Amino acid sequence: MAESFKDKVAVFPSGAQRAFIEESEKSLSIARMAHACGCSERTVRDWRREKFPMQYHALQKICALRKIPIPKRVTTRSRYAHTRAAGLLGAQVTMRKYGRVPVDEALRKERWHAWWQDTGAATSAFGTFARSKPIRKPRKSAALAEFMGIMMGDGGMHPYQATITLHYIDDRAYAAFVARLAETLFGTKPGIYHLPRKSVRTIVLSRVEAVAYLHELGLPIGNKVKQEFDIPTWIKTNRSFSIACLRGLIDTDGTVFTHAYRVNGKRYAYKKLSFCSHSRPLLLSTAKIFADLGMHPRVTTYDVWLDRARDVQRYFSLVKPHNQKHLKRYLK
Repeated sequence: MAESFKDKVAVFPSGAQRAFIEESEKSLSIARMAHACGCSERTVRDWRREKFPMQYHALQKICALRKIPIPKRVTTRSRYAHTRAAGLLGAQVTMRKYGRVPVDEALRKERWHAWWQDTGAATSAFGTFARSKPIRKPRKSAALAEFMGIMMGDGGMHPYQATITLHYIDDRAYAAFVARLAETLFGTKPGIYHLPRKSVRTIVLSRVEAVAYLHELGLPIGNKVKQEFDIPTWIKTNRSFSIACLRGLIDTDGTVFTHAYRVNGKRYAYKKLSFCSHSRPLLLSTAKIFADLGMHPRVTTYDVWLDRARDVQRYFSLVKPHNQKHLKRYLK
């Protein structure tokens, strides 16, 4: 079957995709780009953050709206370019393990499930790590509140794992900080995995007890947006915890960018900060923390904005982010 043009993604040099979206925002709104590309506004913001590459057909749409050609340094690749290599690797592993590719897949699965019920759940590495090994349950603190903010931003939980997904390049140093924070809090070293096709680095804490404790502290298991999650009360009622949680939220799902405009031929530019979430309670609680800290937030459908230059300056001087990419963009 011939590959659809929608199955291609645009490959920008590092930093160029963010620059392209930011330049596009000077003449197009996020909402208009999202409508033209047939995606959500959150997806456009994720392109701006370079969380993942944009589809090539979306690039074409935006360039058409701006009446400019496709940037020269952009190349394309298939969204599924990784599948052949992954398939070959899987076949090699299977051959080494079984000596052949199993013919009766249903029988293989039946035997595997029988082994898991009888032996595997109690003795395998997964069973040991996820079910048996204890964790440290940290007391409520600013460090734990910051980790909660990180989880509410780019994290997610399933019954056996808590995961945090960050950009492989832009968040490289920050990912190391998050991994150290998790290990310090829970007394267990998380796994760190790189997914090249998505250009993300995933930090995984595979402990049932850790997931249960984080859930007890207020983090949802499963789809957090559908559950309309919010900042837990124990954080919102403590100023130092609120600041730390806000830091974690902005370090993961926040954006710092330059707003530029011209008046009478003179160019003006200043920094803005935004936080994006599809959970309305989380947006409103985040805005309240900003306001309680003396700032003037503006809430839209999926964002909280700091539009005033003084507010952005106050945020960086008071909250002191740990994700250095934000500080670099602020000082740029």
